[in-house]
Amino acid sequence: MNKWPSLKQLHYLVMLHETRHFGDAAERCFVSQSTLSKGIQNLEELIGCPLYEKKDKKSPLVFTHAGEMVVKQGRELLAKGQDLVELGQLCQGGAMQGPLKVGCIPTIAPFLLIDLVQEVNQKFPQLNLLLREDTTTNLMAALRHGELDVLILALPVDIGEMDSRVVGQDAFRMVISRNQANAIRVPIKYDDLPDESVFLLENEHCLTEHAVSACKLTDKEKINPFTATSLHTLVQMVANGLGTTFIPQMAIEHGLLDNQNLVVVDPPGQQAYRDIGLVWRPSSSRSETFNQLADVVSELL
Repeated sequence: MNKWPSLKQLHYLVMLHETRHFGDAAERCFVSQSTLSKGIQNLEELIGCPLYEKKDKKSPLVFTHAGEMVVKQGRELLAKGQDLVELGQLCQGGAMQGPLKVGCIPTIAPFLLIDLVQEVNQKFPQLNLLLREDTTTNLMAALRHGELDVLILALPVDIGEMDSRVVGQDAFRMVISRNQANAIRVPIKYDDLPDESVFLLENEHCLTEHAVSACKLTDKEKINPFTATSLHTLVQMVANGLGTTFIPQMAIEHGLLDNQNLVVVDPPGQQAYRDIGLVWRPSSSRSETFNQLADVVSELL
């Protein structure tokens, strides 16, 4: 009879890959270091080749090519295993109960999640939302690895084989200091703006790509090389008369520009907006949960 690797062994290996430290991996797995080491050793024996390079303890842990491949496939198996567990939970109690791990990007989370939690608590008191805010790239990786169940993202982005549902649109507006606005004709034309006067978020935030594309900003000379880490930073820069930027309508409606001496205008072009959508693994058994959650988000938007 063939021997098969266990999900527990794969979990040990994945945690070791993430931490690159046996003690830290064992702590995250809630086992002793000897138990984790033995489990990975047994996994190597089943696979038939080393999964990491055996060096002295002071050297950084390096995975072999085979080890990297096992980690990659192990993550996929662990995610499917999580989907199986969720199927059992669904059969026991229905779609809208139990923990639900939700990821959301920083340019949506502050302006949606509080309202979402309150609405879910009222409509589905047995559903426990566990929230994580991060960049699109990190959230997509967590979704693929089974660390998150569903994401709230700005679309379009590359979601690969994942399922998705668009739940609403969020318009882009341009904001500019009142003093500068008096010197610029409205409707704004990019040709009228000084070079390096448009401020954007760093590239890790998909808002930058969406805003530049939706608002048809093609002249790169207008973009300032300085990038911000948050919408709040962008607003402060513009409020101090340094230039202009693009802000989502949902952020404006939730008070991001309150008490700021700023003017809000429409950007050049027509229908400048981003889509808001939910994204999840097609193998998940909780599609009913995700679609009911999508209905709630759509109502809030």
